[in-house]
Parts: sequence; structure tokens; C-alpha cells
Amino acid sequence: MSPHPAVISRLAKPVVQRLASGFPVVALTGPRQSGKTTLARQVFSDKPYRTLEDVDTRVVAIADPRAFLSQFPQGAVLDEIQRAPELLSYLQGAVDERGIMGDFVITGSQQFGLLESISQSLAGRVGLVELLPLSLNEISTTGRASTLQLNEVMFTGGYPALYDQRRRSTTLQSIQPSDWHRAYLSTYIERDVRQVLGIRDLASFERFVLMCAARSGQLLNIQALGADCGISTSTARQWLSVLEASYVIRLLQPWHENFGKRLVKMPKLYFLDSGLLCHLLRVENPQALATHALRGAVFETWILTETLKHRFNLGLSADIYFWRDNHGVEVDLLYPHQGKLYPVELKSGMTFTTDWLSGCDRFRSYAGARSARGTVVYGGDSSFDVLGSHVMSWRGFAAPAALHKANS
Repeated sequence: MSPHPAVISRLAKPVVQRLASGFPVVALTGPRQSGKTTLARQVFSDKPYRTLEDVDTRVVAIADPRAFLSQFPQGAVLDEIQRAPELLSYLQGAVDERGIMGDFVITGSQQFGLLESISQSLAGRVGLVELLPLSLNEISTTGRASTLQLNEVMFTGGYPALYDQRRRSTTLQSIQPSDWHRAYLSTYIERDVRQVLGIRDLASFERFVLMCAARSGQLLNIQALGADCGISTSTARQWLSVLEASYVIRLLQPWHENFGKRLVKMPKLYFLDSGLLCHLLRVENPQALATHALRGAVFETWILTETLKHRFNLGLSADIYFWRDNHGVEVDLLYPHQGKLYPVELKSGMTFTTDWLSGCDRFRSYAGARSARGTVVYGGDSSFDVLGSHVMSWRGFAAPAALHKANS
């Protein structure tokens, strides 16, 4: 067997190729270890590769940016560009002079201000792709998706390294998700985020991240979160903003149109990888997740991230929301598409009950003709129509394309 396993097929590849035909610079951003470098090197295998994580490369790039860029007459893949943000303004001059589409490919992490630097230096010259960890459809290319059960999918999460390890050789021991997530948390999140925030009290920050995990899928009260962690509201807000920029969490905003009903204005907090969430919740294995008190929140988290992955892989903005009135009636996901609003309820149980339709039905009664029919995504294996709504198995979930088809 070859020591180098085949690269997992990424659904964002066509978007990257399309943007490279229309912009001189393509930027890939997303969480650490989501596969940005691998995708860039796969799509642009003919271009030289340099990483700004390398000290020698970074020193040369910062000391003489023009000379550094002149080494690449056919362009290059420049990895971890946030390590040398000064390079971006010189990159603008280089691509303007050459006028070549797909000239340079840059990757980086947003928490270091990458997008702000890009908007200032490369406005109108860069096509942006946000790459999250593997979706269920991408995991299927490893040949394992059909044998996976829901609890294992949620417990493992989507980071490519976990699936790459399992494909290498049957003689090698696969790394355990809990071990990998522990290393990821200490190596990337604590190091990177602490570097940005200048945090000295590591214990307070660790407690903050754990408290956020316990709130995944819930309305976010920043004042209460700060108080529970023993920090000020302003500090809690600052830490949340960096965790969101680091693609660790996502704040899902409420839908703004009230249809005559008072709505909540607080966002909901979600982690962007269910495996990392399980690690922070101290879930020891998939079997333990089956009876965990927060299994429903983990399921919601997983479906939300699948939805975001699908949209980002198509080059679309997130444009998803939730809906909740002041009486607590809620739709877990709501998104507009071609003039309609699609209400989606998320239930982790394996046995459907008609009570699950109440949130979507209530929303549809308020929104009228604006609403498509409701969809329930649940933890069972069968998909079917019932009482004017569609019930969809987690296995068939390829949001939102599957939802559009279900509502057609």
C-alpha cells in the first residue's frame, strides 16, 4: 500500500477553480486543520508552494517583499499569509501589474485579521472561499460513511486528519478522536486565541470555552455567560468575537421579520465542529453520547455545521437564521431561497412523533404564503411525507439542496 493516501475529495474544489478564473488572487480561510493547504496544493499543483509559518521564508518575505514575490513569475501558493500581512499590499501591486487570473493563492486564519487585511489591500482582486471541516458527503468519499452511525459521526466530527489517519494502513493504530481534539484544543485554539487576546489567566479562558460548549444550541445571554465565568461582559464579548473569527463557534442570528409577533433578539451559540464540542462536554465515546443530556444540542450543532458547509462549498454566504417568538415557539433553522422561507426543525430522536411538527406549523401560520412547507430532520433512517411536512433522515441530509427538493 502506498504510504501517501489519496486526498479526500473536497466539494469546494469547483468553486476554487471558478474563482481562479475571475480573480487574480484566491483566498482560502477557515479553521486550523480544515484542509485549506491540502486543497490549495491539490488544485494548484503546478504552482510553487511557500508557507509563512517557516521562519526563514517569513524573514525574507518581510525584509524584501518585492524580491520575494518576483521569485514567482507564474504565481504561487502562499500559506498562512496572516503571518506576514505586510505582504498583501505588495501582492496588490504585483497582480495589478501582471493582470493574470488565478495568479496567487493565499491561505490563512481569520482570527489574525486576515479578512480585514484583504479588504484593505486586495479589494476587488480576491475571491474568497471559507473551508470548514469535512461534510458528511465528503466523508463518504473515504468509504466509511455508509457504515457510520449517527453517534459516531457526531462524536468524531469532521476534521480531515481523523479520517486521513484511518485510511493510512491497517497495521497502524488510528488516532482516537478524543486524543486528537485534546491536542487541537491546546495547540491551536488556546495558543492562537490567547496570542490574539493576550490572555494571561489560562484557567479563566479554559472555563469560558467550557461554558460556551455547555451552551451550544442555546440562546446566548452574554451578561450571564460572563458572570458564570467570573469575567466582565465586555471581556466575554471580546473572547466570543475571537472564537467566532477562529471558526470555533458561530453565532446564529434570529430572523428579523416578526409577522406581527414579538421576537427574541439574542443570537444562539453553536460550535462549528460536533467532535470538538463532544470533547469539551467530556463525552468519552459514541456510546456515551447516546444517553448524554446534551445529545440534542450536539445533533443541532452537527446539522447547523452541515448546512454551513454545504453553502460555503458552493461559494454562498451563510444566510441562515433561527426563528423564535417571545412565547418560546421556535424553528431551529430558517433560511430564504427564491422568495420563500424554509423552516426546519431538528430532532435527534430516532422515532418520529407529530409533536415535532408544531414549530414549523406555527411559523407557517404566521408567515402564510411566504413559507415553504416545513421539514423535520431527525435521527432516524427513513424519510417520508406526513401531514403536509417532510420528515428527513440525517443520512439523507444534504442541506439545503435536499430541503429544496423535499419542498418542491
